[in-house]
Amino acid sequence: MARTNLVTKNIQKLLLVRKYSNLSTQNLWTRENIVNSPFNDIQLPSLNVTEYIWQNLDKWANKPATICGITNRSYTYNELYKYSRKFAVKLRTQWDISEGDVTCIMMSNNPEYAIVTLGSLEAGAAVTTINPLYTVHEVQRQLLLSNPKIVNGRPETVGVIKEACKNANMNLPIIVVKNTHENLPSGTICFHELIDDANVDFSVLNTIDKNIDDIALIPYSSGTTGMPKGVELVHRTLVINFLQQDAEGIRHYQHATDSHQESLLAVLPMYHMYGLGIILLQKLTTGAKIVILPKFERKTFLHAIKEHKTSLLHLVPPLASFLGSHPSVEDEYLSHIHTYICGAAPLPKQDIFQVLEKSKPNVDFLQVYGLTETSSLATTVPPGSKNYTSVGVALPSTKLRIVDSDDRNLGPNAVGELLIKGPQIMKGYRNNPEATKAVITDDGWFRSGDLASIDHAGVVTICDRIKELIKVKGFQVAPAELESVLKEHPDILDAAVIGVPDSKLGEVPKAFVVLKDGCKQDSINVKKFVEDRVASYKRLSDVEFMKSLPRNPSGKILKKVLRENCAKFC
Repeated sequence: MARTNLVTKNIQKLLLVRKYSNLSTQNLWTRENIVNSPFNDIQLPSLNVTEYIWQNLDKWANKPATICGITNRSYTYNELYKYSRKFAVKLRTQWDISEGDVTCIMMSNNPEYAIVTLGSLEAGAAVTTINPLYTVHEVQRQLLLSNPKIVNGRPETVGVIKEACKNANMNLPIIVVKNTHENLPSGTICFHELIDDANVDFSVLNTIDKNIDDIALIPYSSGTTGMPKGVELVHRTLVINFLQQDAEGIRHYQHATDSHQESLLAVLPMYHMYGLGIILLQKLTTGAKIVILPKFERKTFLHAIKEHKTSLLHLVPPLASFLGSHPSVEDEYLSHIHTYICGAAPLPKQDIFQVLEKSKPNVDFLQVYGLTETSSLATTVPPGSKNYTSVGVALPSTKLRIVDSDDRNLGPNAVGELLIKGPQIMKGYRNNPEATKAVITDDGWFRSGDLASIDHAGVVTICDRIKELIKVKGFQVAPAELESVLKEHPDILDAAVIGVPDSKLGEVPKAFVVLKDGCKQDSINVKKFVEDRVASYKRLSDVEFMKSLPRNPSGKILKKVLRENCAKFC
């Protein structure tokens, strides 16, 4: 029986390989040079996020849903359902959370992240997430932008949250998820006491007006350029993206059954849509076991992979490079993995081959592409493909086009900006219609800000970034944010920030600074000024002082000139 199943799976994989390799025979390109998905359109759902996740609860109610990869603290699917609904009742009755309100999560990855998120959605609220590494300055700004009614944190983030609330003049309740050995910070509410309450009236939840076009998540993204903006993702677009990833010919996992359950590792941060949307929420719809780590540490990462027999592993380039090149990563750690999925940034082919050399035969290594604004995913490489340099084809119900600087559609293999159209596109940027209009055209196309090409078969290759975002070891750093911080310095008149190559981190921020007349500063003091105001990965690598910054006639800084000069002398 086992051999029959194996043969069947191999035949299915072979058929998928053939299907993907024969995409060129399909007429995906229209006369207008718009590229269609090779897959059938999906039927638009009528369920919100929690309804969609719980619709198959009875199939895997007693299977593990989330588990801590360090302490083994875990929740079954049934417990996840029960506790998230209890949390929703508490939000409604104790803090008067109602439809349209916002709850905030500022935590490192943990098994309770799912309960807080799903409970907030059950209560009718939208969820915004904050990087737990953020400084008081950064948290204060996001609190003012998102205006939550309550904040969920960990003991180590409470100090920053309190100071940020004070600076923002916001008196917000703080609910803390803590381990049994940790003390509850003063002035906060214990999360576990809320969900352990046996006297909960669930009928409260029956009064909630659930609309699939209500906002569900408000993650913050720098978009194509500039300061972080709240991306409004409604229930409908999120569920659509779950369905798109689950479509026939794209799905790279099996749904849980009585005898099978996928095991995946969640080490990528859940405050980001890759971790929250693709790894946590979408995989909960499939009955997978999600092993959660608060951060990457070599020993705990490898132990969790081996101990929990990880079958599906989501990566970003630095993690893939680690797996392929670090001598401590032996074949035995990767022996149960059947599929790697890599996103966030293009990955060199050599890094992929190094991972494959340590993996079992016929393992899949798939690169995917998406943005926060596309509810996570826009393109994917179908399972079975050996095309390691592309990010695959458009998801079902998704259209693509490549345009030049005048927005004229380009044909196959031409390089230009990638535009995306589909039901997974965000509603817009929160309270920022100008920024929304800049990236979503009148007829619904989203400007990705990325340079790409699409071949005759509809296969997408990302070439470079138009956007000025700097990617530091997978983290996005907005130059405009650092420039804004620099200009808060009393001695600085003008500033520009660009990304410069770094052998370990990929890119790092470098600042070009113009001082006010009569002022003197050195690079150490300027870097320290920024360091105190931003997360560690946003810190400046270097500061160069200039008499003036190069600008065009309209006043825009010519960063191309700065990059060229830097390349000559760095």
